[in-house]
Amino acid sequence: MLQEIPRETFHEASIPVLETKRLALRAPRLEDAKMVTALANDRRIAENTARIPHPYRISDAETFIGGAGKAGEAAFLITLRDGTAIGVCGIMFHYDDMPELGYWLGVPYWGQGYATEALHALIDYAFTDLAHESLQAGSRVTNPASRRVLEKCGFQWTGVGLYRINALKSSAPIDRFRLERGIWSALKAWGKDKTKKSI
Repeated sequence: MLQEIPRETFHEASIPVLETKRLALRAPRLEDAKMVTALANDRRIAENTARIPHPYRISDAETFIGGAGKAGEAAFLITLRDGTAIGVCGIMFHYDDMPELGYWLGVPYWGQGYATEALHALIDYAFTDLAHESLQAGSRVTNPASRRVLEKCGFQWTGVGLYRINALKSSAPIDRFRLERGIWSALKAWGKDKTKKSI
């Protein structure tokens, strides 16, 4: 008797699994909807992202997962190596503009370096596999932790803009950041130099 092999959706098959020391980033699946809902249904997360509503319902998670990859973006579920979901990150592709990175973590996972680690993997993917020349990202001006994540990843501040925040039902100031391929390459090279023994 042949065992039935579960079929991946086209989106799941087209998104690679990105692995770091502590994390695995993979395409979100519909069976992840409850975990995503449990993590995202926190006002502190919603108020620091543009698109997450509050309250966040399972239907919101299903809509996000069902639309991931279909609207000009590559979305990843951030998991610990044991499979525990801790957040989401992704790349949005804008026409005639540079791609934009977005990310959020569940509150229990804040302050442990997971966002920086996940973003390193996402940035490497964007510059190597997708061959982009530059990336952009944003952080609410009231969110210094997110700003530090971007700065640790090599992003440079470019100014402030107003963005619509779904959970607030209004606009809020956002610090805008940019990362060029040359800066990323230099940072990657510096990371390798740290492994060399000093004389």
